[in-house]
Amino acid sequence: MTSIPSAAETVLGEWHVISPLSQLRTTPTDTMLLDRHITFGHDSRGEPFACDVAEKRMLPVQARYGCLWTCLGTPKGDIAAIMEADEPDRRVVDCGVFTVRTSAPRIVENFLDMAHFPFVHTNILGAEPNTEVARYTIEMRENGNEVWATDCHFYQPQAALSATGGIETEYLYRVAGPFITLLYKTCPAQPERVDVITLFVQPMTQECSRAHPVMFLIDDVSALDSLVEFQQTIFLQDRIILENQRPRRLPLSGGAEVPTMADRMSVAYRRWLRDRNVAYGTIS
Repeated sequence: MTSIPSAAETVLGEWHVISPLSQLRTTPTDTMLLDRHITFGHDSRGEPFACDVAEKRMLPVQARYGCLWTCLGTPKGDIAAIMEADEPDRRVVDCGVFTVRTSAPRIVENFLDMAHFPFVHTNILGAEPNTEVARYTIEMRENGNEVWATDCHFYQPQAALSATGGIETEYLYRVAGPFITLLYKTCPAQPERVDVITLFVQPMTQECSRAHPVMFLIDDVSALDSLVEFQQTIFLQDRIILENQRPRRLPLSGGAEVPTMADRMSVAYRRWLRDRNVAYGTIS
């Protein structure tokens, strides 16, 4: 393979989202992935495809979790498993696509941060004076290939669209790939189960990305448009913060940015990227 920036080498074998399945067309659509010009769509048989334009090379594709995935290199393995996605009573909610002028790791790190809830998502995911992030646990799973934060608790005025009042929400955060992150949170309708919110980040360039949020919910009451609007409101609040962060690439060296106790998941994610030699969208 030629003309791939060296920073991309360690993520060439990863599966990356490039589109919601709902947006596939027979006329090829243009996008970017790791600085490469990609086209994608449906072929004449209705099958999804992706093509590296410069190399005139068809790429491997998978349709999963409501999205089209592709890989620029030789796939290292399969797409991370989300067991809840196969449960028949869950609603799969495609929340659209957001272009964000920042790196993919910055978007993932923001998703992992509970401390900003009261200040960015005021009266939805948090509110003063309930601003403290209680100590939680960091775990390495899947032979070190995934980072988890467990025992996360935070009071939320409206944890989900279906919530009728404030609740103490329990979270589990999961980093399942360099640009794949999920959270499992208390389901208001069935507290013994969890709702799953995923964020698949497409690294277009080192400082520009597309975010693809998809939710797997236990909610047979709320209108689809309302569910999408609720999640889009939250992400658009995040986008304002993300596009004003400098540098746009995520610093991986210790001391570049001063963390607090609430940032332990962020610190673990940065260390995990550094250990995997992920350079794309980062500053070492």
